[in-house]
Amino acid sequence: MRFTVLIPARLASSRLPDKPLADIAGLPMVVRVALAAARSGAGRVVVAGDDPSIVAACQAHGTEAVLTRTDHPSGSDRLAEACTLLGLDGDDVVVNVQGDEPLIAPAMIDACAQLLRQRPDCVMATVAHVIDDLAEFSNPNVVKVVLDAAGRALYFSRAPIAWWRDGFAQGIHQLPSAPAPLRHVGLYAYRAGFLRQFPRLPVAPLETLESLEQLRVLWHGERIAVHVSAERPGPGVDTPEDLARVRALFSAG
Repeated sequence: MRFTVLIPARLASSRLPDKPLADIAGLPMVVRVALAAARSGAGRVVVAGDDPSIVAACQAHGTEAVLTRTDHPSGSDRLAEACTLLGLDGDDVVVNVQGDEPLIAPAMIDACAQLLRQRPDCVMATVAHVIDDLAEFSNPNVVKVVLDAAGRALYFSRAPIAWWRDGFAQGIHQLPSAPAPLRHVGLYAYRAGFLRQFPRLPVAPLETLESLEQLRVLWHGERIAVHVSAERPGPGVDTPEDLARVRALFSAG
């Protein structure tokens, strides 16, 4: 199965300036992400940057890149423009790999793309894994997802869901076993036609409330298939401390 990986990269970052260009073992981080994605079954890996310096850094290391506008409100909007720039057909599968995930597992990318191909009832696919840590379950920075019987997302939230009425009556002291709580992984597969349509959908109130863009899809009645992975993704990079951690992992490897 052929698909395209698109990697949105924005130069501005409040917690880590020039994040896409941060050096990791001699290569810019966004190039590290592209190299990891290239180990998947993708037929093409393209960085969608908002600054000429990102495009130049990618091209200097043999990574394809396109320059997109600077005023996109989200990564999905940036990827929608990239789909147009690349002339992708409406049924082409596009996987959105975040530009701050240099340790992304290629197999996880493949599974997400394959799931979308298998689910014509869904406009998107994404990934989750089982939560086995109480602190993670309670952490609002960890996004949770609950599924229906067909493995489609019912809801995404920063709150601890599903709420175990009896087990949590005295507070969250243990995790429910059935269904096991799931952490959402920010890896998405789209059909290019829907990805181009997405920025034109009105922003959903729940999306604004939770600050979760994927809720716009559910709000408008579309469906998202969810692959439950047996493995966790590698750590992403949001802060200088995260960057130091990932650099250490590359040095150790």
